[in-house]
Amino acid sequence: MGSVARLGSEEQRERWLPRMAAMEKIGAFALTEPTGGSDVAAGLRTTARREGDTWVLNGAKRWIGNATFADYVIVWAKDEGDGQVKGFVVDRGSPGFTATKIENKIALRTVQNADLTFENVLVPEENRLAGAASFKDTATILRQTRGGVAWQAVGCMIGAYERALAYSKEREQFGRPIASFQLVQDLLVRMLGNVTSSLGMVVRLAQLQDDDVYRDEHSALAKAFCTARMREAVGWGREIMAGNGIVLDYGMGRFVADSEAIYSYEGTREINTLIVGRAITGEGAFV
Repeated sequence: MGSVARLGSEEQRERWLPRMAAMEKIGAFALTEPTGGSDVAAGLRTTARREGDTWVLNGAKRWIGNATFADYVIVWAKDEGDGQVKGFVVDRGSPGFTATKIENKIALRTVQNADLTFENVLVPEENRLAGAASFKDTATILRQTRGGVAWQAVGCMIGAYERALAYSKEREQFGRPIASFQLVQDLLVRMLGNVTSSLGMVVRLAQLQDDDVYRDEHSALAKAFCTARMREAVGWGREIMAGNGIVLDYGMGRFVADSEAIYSYEGTREINTLIVGRAITGEGAFV
């Protein structure tokens, strides 16, 4: 929905957004590819070739959430004509479009991710996002999604903190709750510090978004910082729960697994760090 709202024409917004907002239609966002991750800006291999009023898409995508059941999939592909990245709305059921569920995930199991293939998939010109002319336009969507992942990181560490705190009050060793031990309290305080600082950052990011003055480096900093703090906090929570922290029965195992996924996607910590570094120094350190 964010891609259509920001980069679609008025006609496209009117055509797709109301039904998606009403949950009558489901969308998916397809950028990541099987052989590409951090290099997606320059290494996109999915192609689009214009033939009259129709575009022909070929390539593959991976880790695409919702894609096995989505009605519309926003597909980012490199225009063979000018070499620029453009966005296309592909309807489910289009000939040559295949979505296969990724099995055996240990994290973010509530999300159904898929591998996608495009073999001469035909997309009408009216389904090309009008405002997407290069990867710079695609990056404006990543600015939004990275902020959302920062919020996910905060939610994950809040959940881990609450679970660890409750467990420490219930679990007894040496005849008393482990919450009464200094070292356990130290870990809980560290977790709370990470939660509080990260929550403050994402609230500020939301304010910048509301004022429409936020930039790439703002969401990149929030994503990099909050996911790193989440990973620490969840690790401390697991430490408090010892062996019980790695089984699903006690609730912490899910946070441990999810934190690893949240830490990596929507731009690794390293890539987001370089985005912020470029903004504050004026020097690009990308290779």
